[in-house]
Amino acid sequence: MRIYATYNIKGGVGKTTTAVNLAYLAAEAGLRTLLWDLDPQAAATFMFRVKPKVKGGGRALISGKRSLDDAIKGTDFDNLDLIPADFTYRNMDLLLDVGDATLDAVPGGKPARKISKLLAPLAAEYDAIFLDCPPSVSLVSENVLHAADVIVVPLIPTTLSVRTLEQLSDFLDEFKGHRPELVAFFSMVDRRKKLHREIVEKLAAERYEIATTVIPALSVIETMSVERAPVAVFAPNSAAAKAYRALWKELRDRDAPRSS
Repeated sequence: MRIYATYNIKGGVGKTTTAVNLAYLAAEAGLRTLLWDLDPQAAATFMFRVKPKVKGGGRALISGKRSLDDAIKGTDFDNLDLIPADFTYRNMDLLLDVGDATLDAVPGGKPARKISKLLAPLAAEYDAIFLDCPPSVSLVSENVLHAADVIVVPLIPTTLSVRTLEQLSDFLDEFKGHRPELVAFFSMVDRRKKLHREIVEKLAAERYEIATTVIPALSVIETMSVERAPVAVFAPNSAAAKAYRALWKELRDRDAPRSS
């Protein structure tokens, strides 16, 4: 089982569209795939036409009173399942806090590794798990970084967005033991803008973790929320669909040496 997390400290950079498209492409390729929508805004859940509700809410999942397996919903696509978002996820930092007496007996104990422990039993059921993360620096994001094998970071080519990559890299450098691979890529790129072109070229030349694939700023990607489907479903021949396919291939190619 390979766990991918789409994450950035900043919001509005394309995390959810990335998670939805990559999860669909993984499933299309024949991988048994699960997407867990951890964002209380529930955008990924909405796009897959699933009700944003988990019985017992986030507390039931984190405490172990309800297993992740029980919360899984099917989607309209073969090989692709979803753990929907729930508005109670807005309190997930508190639920993960080891100081909460109701969670003291949770197997795995340490608050930063609880999501990893919850996902472990799913290894026999899924080949790929995608975590769509809310934008924040929090206990939830720390859990995600400990759980994931690969952190997929969408970056808008602006100075502030690039700065978040440096912050994330510095934070991961402090990890002991398991460290996820960091793969960043440029999202919402408008090559008509000189600043976009310059930042893409400069950072790609300086940092090995930058993917070669670039996701352009295209209206068809914004249309996902209207169609409520991945781009490759309703616009399979579009430049956006081809870009996401290229990104997925690049991620799989990076995985290949580890799986061989």
